[in-house]
Amino acid sequence: MKYVVVIGDGMADYPLEELGNKTPLQASVIPNMDYVASNGISGLLKTIPDGMEPGSDVANLSIMGYNPRKYYTGRGPIEAASIGAELKSGQIAFRCNFITEKNGLLKDFNADHISTEESEELIKSLNNQFGHIGKFYSGISYRNLFIIENKHTASLKSMPPHDIVGQGIEENLLSPFNDENAQLLNKIMKDSQELLINHPVNKKRIAEGKNPANMIWLWGQGVKPSMPLFSQKYGLNGATITGVDLIKGLGVCLGLNNIDVPGATGYYDTDYGAKAKYAINALNSHDLVFIHVEAPDEAGHAGDVNEKIKAIENIDFKIVGKLLDELPGFGNYKIAILPDHATPISVKTHTNDLVPYSICSNNGVKDNISQYNEFSAKLSSLDTIEGHEFMKKFLNDLFHP
Repeated sequence: MKYVVVIGDGMADYPLEELGNKTPLQASVIPNMDYVASNGISGLLKTIPDGMEPGSDVANLSIMGYNPRKYYTGRGPIEAASIGAELKSGQIAFRCNFITEKNGLLKDFNADHISTEESEELIKSLNNQFGHIGKFYSGISYRNLFIIENKHTASLKSMPPHDIVGQGIEENLLSPFNDENAQLLNKIMKDSQELLINHPVNKKRIAEGKNPANMIWLWGQGVKPSMPLFSQKYGLNGATITGVDLIKGLGVCLGLNNIDVPGATGYYDTDYGAKAKYAINALNSHDLVFIHVEAPDEAGHAGDVNEKIKAIENIDFKIVGKLLDELPGFGNYKIAILPDHATPISVKTHTNDLVPYSICSNNGVKDNISQYNEFSAKLSSLDTIEGHEFMKKFLNDLFHP
């Protein structure tokens, strides 16, 4: 049996007036996802446990079959695993965004999607100035890391920058504000402005009309997680295909094989076709492949409904369609389509709404649902299930229409 899980990051949404009160999924032309729904079973999934932040880290850990309440320690340490930054006992990893600050407000949480090459140059300068306090590591684009010896910083409250666009910098810094460790890290963030705004990289970006990466933002901190390998927990060898460090980091933590796909950028311009091609090749040597696509989430954060629909349709045509053509050649197979969480256009950030899933296999089991979207899934006769229970049910045929 071969298994494929296609995750359209942030793909779920709310009805929009400009779409005739349809969601982007409902408004998209997605015959292949609809095929999966009409030839399989559908339902709703709770990927964010009550009381936890609706992040891609929590949601994807949940989809992969691990209870976030038990295993989640923070986003930073997961991404550290991706880039080979080995966390030692007593160290804390922070996610470090390059952001754009303007007039005391957080204007842009990704500095106009600064390139990885530009980001690497800025990271070098940050280490030259702040290396005596901790170490910065380059990731992909605006997504970088900062690792510091544990000075009781894991318990600080940090704000995801994509949740506070347009809000004031001062009131969203690490807290409690009177904590000496928060004060140290907040000072680094503030002091980074003078260094970055005068950097040649930013002078060039400003000249080109781009938002400068004129400040860093530290968030998502935590210690190294301890989790059983996917192969030990489920008895299968798996692989991940993604353009973002977070999912690669989960792959490292779970012992999955991260497959490097040329052109997988984690943005609108990601090479959808290459992801499908590499996934099909991976199935020759793996039992299961997770295919993660970041583009719908980026469109949600940007409030760009056209880009979100385009991303959804690209996933449908270039990934799901190709998989449906090729999977029968492997004999027995099963494919699942789902978002990790919703990133509604109207709120521009993640929410903890239930997300729709559809599962199709070659065994012919199906229900009466014929379309893949948020509202069709609500018609399912299946009970809503907790995210971390999804994998066990997906692998063991425990879904009953």
